Amino acid sequence: MAGGMSAECPEPRPGGPQGQSPGPGRQCPPPITPAPWSLPRWRAYVAAAVLCYINLLNYMNWFIIAGVLLDVQEVFQISDSHAGLLQTVFIGCLLLSAPVFGYLGDRYSRKTTMSFGILLWSGAGLSSSFISPRYSWLFFLSRGVMGTGSASYATIAPTILGDLFVRDERTRVLAVFYIFIPVGSGLGYVLGSAVTTLTGNWRWALRIVPCLEAVALILLILLVPDPPRGATEMQGEGAVGGSRSSWCEDVRYLGKNCSFVWSTLGVTAMAFVTGALGFWAPKFLLEARVVHGLQPPCFQEPCSNPDSLIFGSLTIMTGVIGVILGAEAARRYKKVIPRAEPLICASSLLATAPCLYLALILAPTTLLASYVFLGLGELLLSCNWAVVADILLSVVVPRCRGTAEALQITVGHILGDAGSPYLTGLISSVLRARRPDSYLQRFLSLQQSFLCCAFVIALGGGCFLLTALYLERDEARAWQPGTGTLPLAPGPAQGWTPPKPLASLFTHSEMLSTPLLCTREGCRGWGGKE
Repeated sequence: MAGGMSAECPEPRPGGPQGQSPGPGRQCPPPITPAPWSLPRWRAYVAAAVLCYINLLNYMNWFIIAGVLLDVQEVFQISDSHAGLLQTVFIGCLLLSAPVFGYLGDRYSRKTTMSFGILLWSGAGLSSSFISPRYSWLFFLSRGVMGTGSASYATIAPTILGDLFVRDERTRVLAVFYIFIPVGSGLGYVLGSAVTTLTGNWRWALRIVPCLEAVALILLILLVPDPPRGATEMQGEGAVGGSRSSWCEDVRYLGKNCSFVWSTLGVTAMAFVTGALGFWAPKFLLEARVVHGLQPPCFQEPCSNPDSLIFGSLTIMTGVIGVILGAEAARRYKKVIPRAEPLICASSLLATAPCLYLALILAPTTLLASYVFLGLGELLLSCNWAVVADILLSVVVPRCRGTAEALQITVGHILGDAGSPYLTGLISSVLRARRPDSYLQRFLSLQQSFLCCAFVIALGGGCFLLTALYLERDEARAWQPGTGTLPLAPGPAQGWTPPKPLASLFTHSEMLSTPLLCTREGCRGWGGKE
């Protein structure tokens, strides 16, 4: 029977030696090409829906405190500078733990890691609603634990979507996923304000969300798969768990990826502005209303703040429209303009700067105009959320996307919204200390502390212009052999590149059929054919 076996080994790998005899007493090595991983489309969309629902709850937790900030300040006797520190502690713990979760997400079960994070942040949120006013430090600590739990989800969830969908489909799904950043943020304001109005106790807002998160955890365990990394893109090393690089090697690779570096700095500018606006805008608008004589000042809780509801609703509306517009513009124009995505981000941020400036300057004169320009600025900012995520997934190889997400979150938060709420509150407190104690001066101090945001967002637009210079090069490198992606040309091993002169190694017909450049839009051969 053994003598009847084929004397030739099957092809061991694409472009490898073919038709070679194993020799006497030797057996053919088993093929190393893995079976393709697949998932029914309906399962992928159900998983995406669950991830979107959890993202909604995640961002509700980010800003639910901002919706009841006046009450929290009254209960714990917190000044503006220390109130900003609440968000700084949350973001600070998030950014410190993000690299850890990025490392775990690139190497271990992503679903298990996210489940742990949900348990952590929901437990801390529920516990914080029972903290006595005497232990304000414990309330700050609970916000830090919530930030740590949130890091696990913010780091890993986009990479799972990147492995379930590709190309235009991925752009659309990411757009829906990132719609829930402004929607969740807005609902955080609305829930906090509405529950306080209905119950007379702001603490109930922190007790409702954990019930929704328990449902989210069950849905995550039952309905969300943990696909191989790079599965839908059929990328060898990243998809099948081949040789892994160390964390330091991944960081060095990302540090040399100019598109990743500049887009991360652009995201940092966005985070700085959204962090300051998200935390302080409701209070700023309330004080503007007091200055205009539309509402009396608040001296004891509960403080009725209709601007939390208005600003929350405005954030939801502009967020949904902005994310859809940005994603659709990127999907359409990147087919004809390869650098469309960073150019869309740059133009929207550069247009946001004057809108934000006018919203601040006009607030003492006309509140309606301030709302209009503030809404327009939020709309332009929201155009970028899905687009920047798609940029990262397109220029980074699958094997270290989790690390890339973690680093972008860490840098974006440590230089962005980790410090911007505290910095804004600190500047406001310093300016107020030098002025007469009146509501007008309190309002003007907060207004002037916001003005740096217009400058920072313009810098962010410049960073995305620089991203556009390197995008095509880094996309091509992300698909080069040796990076865990589709091979560009036949070769004896992954990572093989043909020596020069290239034309001497291939016939004319082979040059026409051999793909030279593979990107997320497909591969083009020597003859320009798909």
